[in-house]
Amino acid sequence: MKSFDIVTLTVNPALDKSAHFRGLVPEQKIRCGLPRYDAGGGGINVSKAISRLGGQSYCVFTSGGPIGTMLKELVQKEKIEYEAIEIQSWTRESFVAVDDNTNLQYRFSFQGTEITTLEKDKIIQTIQKLKSNYLVISGGLNEGLSSDFYQIFTGIAKASNSKLIVDTSGEALKKVIEAGVYMIKPNIGELAKLIDVESLEMEEVNKAAKQIIAKGGAEIVVVSLGPQGAVLVTKDSYDFVPAPNVVKKSTVGAGDSMVGGMVWALSQNKNLKEVIRWGVACGSAATMNEGTQLFKFEDAKRLFEWLKDK
Repeated sequence: MKSFDIVTLTVNPALDKSAHFRGLVPEQKIRCGLPRYDAGGGGINVSKAISRLGGQSYCVFTSGGPIGTMLKELVQKEKIEYEAIEIQSWTRESFVAVDDNTNLQYRFSFQGTEITTLEKDKIIQTIQKLKSNYLVISGGLNEGLSSDFYQIFTGIAKASNSKLIVDTSGEALKKVIEAGVYMIKPNIGELAKLIDVESLEMEEVNKAAKQIIAKGGAEIVVVSLGPQGAVLVTKDSYDFVPAPNVVKKSTVGAGDSMVGGMVWALSQNKNLKEVIRWGVACGSAATMNEGTQLFKFEDAKRLFEWLKDK
């Protein structure tokens, strides 16, 4: 059994493309600049974030067709140790386009390709043979996978004493907290759905998160508040961290960067006050870059220093 400090799993990765254009006119050919290509998808982005902070992780993801081949090459360029699970369907693509006339960003995300029963079993078997201190599952599910698929990994994590961190949404997230995990990162809208209410005000977040913790859904609930920042809640604590004021160019990968920053900080035995501040620093730093580039270490470090006393 291979052993790693951090393992990330991405069942629905994407080849991220980004480009610039001038003027969005219907029924006319829109000429774009040279595209930028990045390996994307929740867990892959988390591994990239950890790498930018000087940490290491083992990145597990599905890969299919020529797009999957390109995805593997891009992960390799990031100098991240990985294992690609080959699938029959092609890996999906996503596209981010920025209109230089208005500075508006348009994001196009395609549906994940179908996962067969055999491929599903391969994903499970791959994680079963790995031992880690932290297992991070991030991103949505493909066609062919039921909403309780991630729930399978709660048992695997408990059997190997791994701390399971899950960043997903909808029914998949609901199913995961039924079994109980170490940490989840919903936004405020997702948190409301988890406790079956229409919406939540800021002052209600602490009580809502503690409700999930009391039922054994998670030990730590980190609630992303977008431009307002984030809160980290445990059974006996509540910590609100404001987002630093930065010039935003793209929000792509900001949530994954936040998770990566927190997991890296946990792996470095930092306290929870530092964990949430590294998360907010990395998430905010990611918005300072265009397209799908995530963040630069020097930006994240500077923002963390500013947040230390907040």
